[in-house]
Amino acid sequence: MKTRIIAFAAIFILGIAVAMLITYEEENKRTLPVLNPNEINPMLVDSSLHQKGIGHRITGFNLTNQDGIQVSESIIEDKIVVADFFFTTCPSICPKMSNQLKRVHDHFIDNDKLIILSHTVWPEVDSVSVLKDYALQYEANSTRWQFLTGEKIHLYDLARKSYLVAPSLTDTTLTHGGENDFVHTENIVLVDTQKRIRKYYDGTDAEEIDELILDIESLLDQ
Repeated sequence: MKTRIIAFAAIFILGIAVAMLITYEEENKRTLPVLNPNEINPMLVDSSLHQKGIGHRITGFNLTNQDGIQVSESIIEDKIVVADFFFTTCPSICPKMSNQLKRVHDHFIDNDKLIILSHTVWPEVDSVSVLKDYALQYEANSTRWQFLTGEKIHLYDLARKSYLVAPSLTDTTLTHGGENDFVHTENIVLVDTQKRIRKYYDGTDAEEIDELILDIESLLDQ
């Protein structure tokens, strides 16, 4: 009889321990919102998208990477995406961002579910060969980290209307991607496998990139 009571008590205690562990894991699970344009600072959203509150996704694109290969949105199919906008001769925030992205690149180097996309905002200068040299500085594996160039208006539309990282142009005398238009942002964007924006990070801040790495791991576990 005493043996049965002890066994029952052990099972009961084990059950409680398991329940507490599950509760702890649920409470500490990293949860990321799905962000739509109307939930983001309107200064960073193209005016045509200010009222959009559902279904925003990264749109299609046609760009060229550092290996001279033309790429489309097929390269992000079923992948988690980390995206930024930079230019190779930037003396201020861009080197800091690239150094932080290298941390992400190196951390997930063996995981083919993640891809980093660095878009130049100065395609007139950042040719394929220039991007290749820049990528080599950071020992970037081109299957994991692509440096992209293309038509300026297309790159800027992606920044403003897709990734939502650059101020909308309200001056009707300027054209998106025109010579008087210049995007310069420290924002890094995390996009899930369904092409939805999940979170933004300051690419110059090591602690925020620590958060990015944890958030990527969380998405990979889903």
